Amino acid sequence: MCDTCGCNMTHGNQHLLAPGGKLHKTGQGNEAVTVLKNLLSENDHIAVHNRQHFDRHGVLALNLMSSPGSGKTSLLEATIGSLGNRYRIAVIEGDLETENDAERIRRCGVEAIQITTGTACHLDAHMVHDALHRLNLDDIDILFIENVGNLVCPAGFDLGQHSNITLLSVTEGDDKPAKYPVMFRVAELVALTKVDLLPLLDDFDPERARENIRTLANAAPVLETSARQPETLQTWLQWLEDEIQQHRTHCENAETA
Repeated sequence: MCDTCGCNMTHGNQHLLAPGGKLHKTGQGNEAVTVLKNLLSENDHIAVHNRQHFDRHGVLALNLMSSPGSGKTSLLEATIGSLGNRYRIAVIEGDLETENDAERIRRCGVEAIQITTGTACHLDAHMVHDALHRLNLDDIDILFIENVGNLVCPAGFDLGQHSNITLLSVTEGDDKPAKYPVMFRVAELVALTKVDLLPLLDDFDPERARENIRTLANAAPVLETSARQPETLQTWLQWLEDEIQQHRTHCENAETA
């Protein structure tokens, strides 16, 4: 999508295209496709740098993606309430405008850095890299990156995260994985959210949603969650605990290698 609409040019990477920038002239200077491909290449380079930075400080970075209104911030609020006394959590929030979600997270007693993207419909590695300068990673165990609400473009940009988490609200329709395959194909975990509303809906079947995800050859866990029903979050919280321990082991082994 971004290769045609041009939305991979953001305030985070526009310095590369400015006079004197690394990509100011590509080929003959007017080859748009080449410029866009080089922007993606630069993004991947910075993403590797971000991931190395996370690993050096022992931070588990998780990228949350979904359509707008699927419950990303509500899930984070509930997660902070359950794990905030055991793990040091911080959040990077991505939205086109406002600090509404970041303010919600701060009210939970957690540091939140807001990235306002303007016209860009996704976060990129450059934006995340800039945000990291405003965080003390030595004080963080888990960094959640709440991406811009969009089922297309965020899936195409590596931010340096260790895992992708895709949310699908039961109000959206169980066919969304079939309609937006890239978003669900890259997920290491899919959370079906707002399942407390299932008794009111007759057009969302969790099993059909799972089947559509499996059709994409993705064997990722598919969890049923509701921020309003804490008992539904136990499997999600256990998954997080397991990811934290695995990442700590990975970082320790890297240090001794």
